[in-house]
Amino acid sequence: MKTQQVRDKDRQVLMAIVEDYLKLGKPVSSGSVVRKLKISVSPATVRNIMARFEKNGYLYQPHASAGRIPTDKGLRFYVNSLLEDAVVPKGRFSIPREDFSFDKGDVNSLFIQASNILSDYSENLGFVISPRITKMNFRHLRFIKISEEKVLIILVTSFNLALTEIIKTGTYFTQLELDRASQYLNENFRGKSLTFVQEALNKQIPRYRVEFVSTLKKLTALLKTYFLHEESDQIFIKGTSRLLEKSDLFDMERLKSLFYDFEEKTKLAKLLSDFISLDRVKVLIGSELGFPEISDCSLILSHYGYDQQILGSLGIIGPKQLSYKKIIPLVDFVAQRLSQTIKDNQ
Repeated sequence: MKTQQVRDKDRQVLMAIVEDYLKLGKPVSSGSVVRKLKISVSPATVRNIMARFEKNGYLYQPHASAGRIPTDKGLRFYVNSLLEDAVVPKGRFSIPREDFSFDKGDVNSLFIQASNILSDYSENLGFVISPRITKMNFRHLRFIKISEEKVLIILVTSFNLALTEIIKTGTYFTQLELDRASQYLNENFRGKSLTFVQEALNKQIPRYRVEFVSTLKKLTALLKTYFLHEESDQIFIKGTSRLLEKSDLFDMERLKSLFYDFEEKTKLAKLLSDFISLDRVKVLIGSELGFPEISDCSLILSHYGYDQQILGSLGIIGPKQLSYKKIIPLVDFVAQRLSQTIKDNQ
């Protein structure tokens, strides 16, 4: 039952039920709906409409004498109606521009600030997933040996964002070899990503003279090590205490393992990355997430980037009983401000 296929009166009833539930957090009665609606409708008519929605899986009744509560399907109908009808107001948030600032060598501080803002203004958990360096098209790349087992990668993206990472490598490099590798990549792959580089090197190695094959093989081994290391996207999470305070709305043990266990945070980061899309704002509710630890939650996320390149995602995680009208524009606003900040600092 799509939103446009629901009769206007029925739609108004369902929207009123959901909004009352989101505000009060308890089952909504037919009398409450009648008082809320601006159209003339009897309690009996409202009860019949509520019964139809319950039969179709949009509402459920906790017990015989109670009102109705929206299911995930009902919440989805409500959110889709907000987005389709463009009733969500544009966010007007008094967030100082100084809160979006960073030194070019410390872009992670910007992501920490953004996750703090999302948490503070939504009173839920805010998150930002940092860019995956392997996916970024680079303008300049350099490898620097900092110890026998560690190499510093400095990657300047095609839009001048400087990203750095220290990785461990089981392969011994001299700085001369790393310089040769950096020069080769900058001369032959500028404007491409490290993912593209690795695939190309695997095909090109057989073409080179014996004396250069060794360096290229070591370089591909280094990139492979780095790719394995980067499988765990870095996620900046702020406001976990805000969720943990809402113990009546969640399975607390599952939430605690999610926030305090590194492996679970890695799984969460991968899940959130998988949901990145070109939609300005995406809303996922409960069972739609496919992640048991947050099946009691809703997720509102967007992406940030530069020109047409998506760098990462951000958003909030909170109970399904959220103020969607407030938080959807908040997430959209922070995503746009973060993108603009990155652009302005180039």
